[in-house]
Amino acid sequence: MFLFKKGLMVIIGSIFLSLGINLFLAPNRILDGGFIGLSLILNYLFNLKIGLMIVILSLPMFIVAWFKEKKYFYNSLHGLFISSFFIDYLRPLRYLLHLDILYSSIIGGIFVGLGTGLMLRFDISTCGTDLLALFLSKRFGINVGMIILLIDSFVISLGGLLISGGTFLFSIFTIAAGGITISLVNRHAAHA
Repeated sequence: MFLFKKGLMVIIGSIFLSLGINLFLAPNRILDGGFIGLSLILNYLFNLKIGLMIVILSLPMFIVAWFKEKKYFYNSLHGLFISSFFIDYLRPLRYLLHLDILYSSIIGGIFVGLGTGLMLRFDISTCGTDLLALFLSKRFGINVGMIILLIDSFVISLGGLLISGGTFLFSIFTIAAGGITISLVNRHAAHA
């Protein structure tokens, strides 16, 4: 029963994540953090597939995980591939809604945060950013959350330089909304 529930959360979480990206972020050239954000930048600049780029960027971290953190590897590989599949498969939805960019950044962050949070409840990740932060934390003794914040700040700053100042500004709202949503989803799980 647990494996069924875990598999269901991967699918539901991946759908929420992909809806957040395709309905709200990508149409407005807004970023999320980490490898997802880098993949969005590559999409905006070179029209590369977001899901495929997430897989390519994450593969080195998963190779390292195979040798150092097998539990993470096994728990997250399916999250990586399923969420990346849904992100690319649901790409045609990009033209379905036309909301104000501020609303899109917040709602997109909530959807991405909800999808990510549901998967994190079962120790599933969607990309290698978390693992990179974990390795850096162990190596340098810095808090994992602080490393993720630094990575996300770097990604949206890069997006601000390469795409636009608006991309940077609205991506801040997205990351804040996503972070709050992840916290609420996992806080609720801790009390359930």
